Amino acid sequence: MRHRLLALPALLAAPVAAQTGAVLSDTTRAFISVDAPVVALTNVQVVDGTGAPGRTGQVIVIERGRIAAVGPVGAVAIPGGARVLDLSGHTVIPGLVGMHDHTFYTTAAGRRAQLSVSAPRMYLASGVTTIRTTGSISPYAEISLKQQIEAGAVPGPRMHISGPYLTGPDAVVERKHITTPEEARRVVDYWADEGATWFKVYTEISRENLKAIAEAAHRRGVKVTGHLCSVGYREAVAAGIDALEHGLMANLEYHPDKQVDRCPGRDLDTYARLDLNGPAVQATFREMIAKRVPMTSTLAVYEISIPNRPPLEQRVLDMMSPEVRTEYLTTRERLASRPGPSPMAAAFRKAMDYEVAFVRAGGVLAAGVDPTGNGGALPGFGDQRNYELLIEAGFSAVEAVRILSANGAAILGVDRDLGTVTAGKLADLVVIRGDPVTRPADIRNVVTVFKDGLGYDSARLLASVRGMVGVR
Repeated sequence: MRHRLLALPALLAAPVAAQTGAVLSDTTRAFISVDAPVVALTNVQVVDGTGAPGRTGQVIVIERGRIAAVGPVGAVAIPGGARVLDLSGHTVIPGLVGMHDHTFYTTAAGRRAQLSVSAPRMYLASGVTTIRTTGSISPYAEISLKQQIEAGAVPGPRMHISGPYLTGPDAVVERKHITTPEEARRVVDYWADEGATWFKVYTEISRENLKAIAEAAHRRGVKVTGHLCSVGYREAVAAGIDALEHGLMANLEYHPDKQVDRCPGRDLDTYARLDLNGPAVQATFREMIAKRVPMTSTLAVYEISIPNRPPLEQRVLDMMSPEVRTEYLTTRERLASRPGPSPMAAAFRKAMDYEVAFVRAGGVLAAGVDPTGNGGALPGFGDQRNYELLIEAGFSAVEAVRILSANGAAILGVDRDLGTVTAGKLADLVVIRGDPVTRPADIRNVVTVFKDGLGYDSARLLASVRGMVGVR
């Protein structure tokens, strides 16, 4: 591959090099459908990610990988020689920023697979142009994948790498079990040297070790998020955590039997009964907002624990390997066969309400798929499903787009270049057939995904990894 990269003709690489600084391999170039120094997307609806209403009849001009102009047809001059794409009947949104988007995948049958081929292609094909991996079982695989994508060797989203899971005593071999603050500091320094820009603390971490991790990370200019249980959100904020994952489902501080530094069993009834206007929840929100600690929504991965949810899509089954498909359908059927109403359904609704209440109180919410659990939330497809679920939760379509794009870019500190359809920013754009504002399910109809001004063919990317999820 390296020899093929060096052998690419300079003339062929010129427009790409001007936009990305990378020379694309034959493998990556095979998925590009739009490659021109100047591109004009015309007659399109734009939902720009700022929270502003969608605007129809718009023109977006892309020059050398950046957005040169956005405005109404007739008011924006299209440069001579531009490649003009008439996108009547289409919507453009910013490239999505997946804030909990692993490159590994699990099923209820115990499968744990690193998807270094299928995951990056599925994310990009689904409109996710930036991901934060938010905990890794194979950190070096992700570091190498990030380098390959940046070099143009393979297609995929921009990657912000998290180090390995940092937790307390548990039996999972891929996690780092932190026993002392000294060990915490050593591990943070090691992985910061290796390229991690985030760390994820996990369910059994103690308050003392979380504080040591946060202090060590901040000295290195990197950040810490957490999927918590033994530590409550308010305790984590006091310890210096920078973000929190999974919303209500990972905040056990409301559990009536919660003990210090101990993870209680999940009590779904406690979730369902929780008073979002009560003093406990409002105190959590106040302290998070005061310290500017955002929260990541992962509704798509929790929905799959509810019988007959989400709606079964053929495209999801088609992407799975045959064994994974069987594993997932078996789990889904087992869930559906249980008698009586599912306690998860009421807790899930409360988790939705919790996220809406957090935002209405002034909190910042981002989102990611977390392709784990029983296998029903796939890379990229689950990010799209989050859009539908955020609207079901009570957010407007334009709010959901902002949560999925601009908010994530701001949390990652890349909002000067990414997150909105704004002149001057990098041209990371998603072209969708239809109108996801009035028909949320249209979010699945991605046609072309622009990253650095290059248009990737969504269908081609998906076809190249069909049947591979759970294997490659």
